[in-house]
Amino acid sequence: MTRLPSLPPRVLDVVAAAACVAAMCVELARSTKGEPSVAAVIAIVVASLPVLLRRDRPVLAMVLAMTTLLGVVNTAAIYQTIPIPAVLCAYTLADRLGRTAALWTGAAAAPVVLAVLQTYSPHSLLDWNTARNLGLVALPLALGVAAHERRAHTAALVDRAETAERNREEEALRRVGEERLRIARDVHDVVAHAMVAINVQAGVGAHLLDRDPDQARATLRDIKRVSGEALGDLRSMLGLLREDEHDSPVRPVPGLAGIDDLRDGLGSAGIDLDVRIDPDVATVPVSVGATGYRIVQEALTNVLRHAGPTSARVHVSRAADVVLIEVEDDGGAAPPALDGTGSGNGLRGM
Repeated sequence: MTRLPSLPPRVLDVVAAAACVAAMCVELARSTKGEPSVAAVIAIVVASLPVLLRRDRPVLAMVLAMTTLLGVVNTAAIYQTIPIPAVLCAYTLADRLGRTAALWTGAAAAPVVLAVLQTYSPHSLLDWNTARNLGLVALPLALGVAAHERRAHTAALVDRAETAERNREEEALRRVGEERLRIARDVHDVVAHAMVAINVQAGVGAHLLDRDPDQARATLRDIKRVSGEALGDLRSMLGLLREDEHDSPVRPVPGLAGIDDLRDGLGSAGIDLDVRIDPDVATVPVSVGATGYRIVQEALTNVLRHAGPTSARVHVSRAADVVLIEVEDDGGAAPPALDGTGSGNGLRGM
């Protein structure tokens, strides 16, 4: 269905005012109670002009419509079409200003209507004609209030929907940011731990290459194993970011029980690690276990980076709702290549 273009509001006001003039002039021409006159036509035109002001100045338009109505009553013998301009102005006033303005308008207009009827109508105030004229005051005001409240309700629904959409977008962005930060921390932990271990092992291998080829080969095998594990972890993390691999199996994030697995890699790098994990920590939430694992991993990476080959102890226990993690080392002298390195991201991640 083709939708017809709507007319501009100003054009509609002109059309409405012209329709008021035409309706009253037709009744004037067909009236048998008096002869048409120039004064009557002028009064009709003036009484229709407030319709042009009803959008911008609804209160003034209503006042003028009620005032100029008296001029029509005094110059033209018409009765049925006289209220039309006031009805249009009353509807617009209630539509623009709402319930309170409509109540005040009705309270002010009703006595005016009763006074006009008492003065110019041949009927009694208790006649049906009085009720009909008062209805022409109440009905447009009620319809205008209904339109005003429906529009306000629609605007509230639209605003609520837009707010909900903004909240959903902000929540999605927040979750994306948190996930990116989590992945960045995990990638840092994996890479830093693996690269420090590989660096130390490579130094040891280079030192033993001529003196003890068998030990040097064992060190190279350790480097291969540590780098392979690191690549596996990275592949698992990066798989989460690729849409075409969302159905591929993802390695779970290690928990506190996985701390034992760090012993082999650190042992080949010269760290004699003693791990004690109390059974009570087995029931901690997965997120807490993963966080604890990363904290221990970063702490041991710092031991390897800053202390070098040494002995270290890890003790994980639980006291009520608190997980206690203790990481200690016996000190040492880090190799010059690792002494003083590090950006501090590991500590911030912890």
